[in-house]
This record gives sequence, C-alpha cells and structure tokens, in this order.
Amino acid sequence: MKEYKVFRSVAFQEEIAKYDKSIQDRVDKIEDKLMSNSKYGNPLGTEWFRESRFENYRVYYLIYEDLQAIYMVAISGKKDQQKTINTIRLFLEFFRGEIEKLVREKNARDEEP
Repeated sequence: MKEYKVFRSVAFQEEIAKYDKSIQDRVDKIEDKLMSNSKYGNPLGTEWFRESRFENYRVYYLIYEDLQAIYMVAISGKKDQQKTINTIRLFLEFFRGEIEKLVREKNARDEEP
C-alpha cells in the first residue's frame, strides 16, 4: 500500500491543542496509522471522507488519492457528529485548495538541496 503524507488543518491543530495530552496522543496514533493505511477508520458516505473513533471522540479526515495526502480537518464528540460532518461537506472546496497548497510547499521543501 502507498505511503501517504498526513497534514492537519490550522483549525484542527488549534482545536487539538485545547485537549489534554492523552487525547492529543490518541490523535497522534491515528495520524501514524493513516500514513501507512489510508483506508483506516470508517467511511462517511464515500471512501475519501472518513472518521476514526475513540472513546467519545471522532477525528475526521479527507483522503486525496491524486496527491497521496490525507487532511485531518476536525474532531468532535458524538453529540456534534452530524453538525461537524455537514460543516466539512460545506467546506470541501476550501479544504481542497488548502491541501494542494500544503503539498506544493512540502514538495518544494523536499526538493531543496
């Protein structure tokens, strides 16, 4: 299976920073799993929009096969699950633009001597 680069949106990173260390560590483990298994977690209507659950939390991410990238975009509790999913769906174009920019920047850094 292909190895994917995993990125976190700014909003996701700011939200995760509010949680205690044990939750942050769980999110880090999910990120590690995603690098080698892009199909980790449960699909949310499509193969490219998925969630990974632990305790009462859900971590949401988008898979971009053409960029070999995964974009972690949100975390929520069970009670906010549908609202979070609907919000992510509204911002799909925005997320696409962000991830393309992040991948370009990463590739440029990797090519520097």
